[in-house]
Amino acid sequence: MGRRSISVTVGCLFVVQMLAAAVGYALVQRFLDGDSGQVALRVGALLMLCAGLAVALIGLLLYPILKPVDRRLALSYAALRIAELAVTAVCGIYLLVRLELVPNYLLWVYVPTGIGGLILTYLMLVSRLVPRPIALLGLVGYACLTVGVPLDLLGVLDMGTGAGQILLLPGGLFEVAVLPAWLIARGFAAYPLAGSGVPGVQVAAG
Repeated sequence: MGRRSISVTVGCLFVVQMLAAAVGYALVQRFLDGDSGQVALRVGALLMLCAGLAVALIGLLLYPILKPVDRRLALSYAALRIAELAVTAVCGIYLLVRLELVPNYLLWVYVPTGIGGLILTYLMLVSRLVPRPIALLGLVGYACLTVGVPLDLLGVLDMGTGAGQILLLPGGLFEVAVLPAWLIARGFAAYPLAGSGVPGVQVAAG
């Protein structure tokens, strides 16, 4: 698959995973609130799993794009996206068996999301694969997400309501709108030439 095809596919997958996760979680929450039957529960769990699969596929597709920048970080990013799928699958099985969500389910999903996102946006920033403002938006968004998880677990704030949701806004904007729109419309930029001062970049891409 060429770079252009990868960029369009990844852009679409970012939107798909966000929508699938949101709709799936809403359906599961409706069941937990007693407003719907187990069909909604199963569909919701399936959509959440689809979101996890999309996330893992993003990591695998981006590996050859990120590898020339820093092979170890690119591999770490792919591994974290697969870990996110694993967390989602385990939580989904727990949900279907116990008919309740794993306590702090979203926070455990946010852990690999935040750390992996920091790696992704750092690599995008130093390699200039996307414009600097886009990479910085993602870097800020994932930093807020990563910091918000322990604060939520400690009871300092609730990322699901009120002021805590502000921490989700930059990353959400990055994932569902800004980055996908750029990748679908423009794609990844060519790597800077070797010797340009960008860490880890050794080749020029055509």
